Amino acid sequence: MPKRLFSKIHFYDFKDLMPNVKRPRRIDILIRRRHKKDTECLKAQKLNDETCPSKLSWKTDHKLNPTLEKLLQDKKYLAAFRSFLQSEFSEENIEFWLSCEDFKSTASPEDLQWKAEGIYQEFIQPTACREINVDHHIREKIKKSLEQPSRSCFDEAQKHIYLLMERDSWPRFLHSDAYLSLKHRSRTLWYI
Repeated sequence: MPKRLFSKIHFYDFKDLMPNVKRPRRIDILIRRRHKKDTECLKAQKLNDETCPSKLSWKTDHKLNPTLEKLLQDKKYLAAFRSFLQSEFSEENIEFWLSCEDFKSTASPEDLQWKAEGIYQEFIQPTACREINVDHHIREKIKKSLEQPSRSCFDEAQKHIYLLMERDSWPRFLHSDAYLSLKHRSRTLWYI
C-alpha cells in the first residue's frame, strides 16, 4: 500500500491560489462549512484556554509563573526550592550553584584557590560526597583550571546544572504543595 506523501489538505487553503478554476457549487458549500467549523473550534479553544487555567498551554503557563532566576533571588522561594530538592535527593545541584555564585564574588587570589579546591572536592571529583551530574569533559577542564583558578572556572558546570534544574526540577517544583502554598501565602499578604 503506498504511503501518503502529503498531510490532510483543505481546499479552502488553496482557494486563492486557483482563482480561475470553477468548482461545483456543492464543493464551495462544503469548503465554507469546513472553514466555519475550523474557526469555531479555534474560537472555542481560545475561550476555553482563557477561562480554564488548568488548560493553559505550556508557554502561557510559563509566563504566569516566575523564572528560576527570579526564584533564586528570593530567600523564601529559594528555601522552599532547596527543601523540595532535598525531598527529591538532588539538593547537591542547588548547593553547587550557590557555591559557584559565592566563588564568583571572591576577591583575593588565595581565597579563590582554596574555595576552588573545596568546590572541586565536594561536587566535581568522581568520589565526591555530593557529586553533581556533569560530563567527563567538563570535569577535566575544571581539574586543569585548578592550577590557576579564575572566577570563571566553574561557569560551564554551573550553567549545565542550572539548565538541568530548570528543565527537570523546576517544573515539578511549580506543581508542588510547597510552592503553591508559598505562592498563595504571598498573594494573601499582598491583599492585606
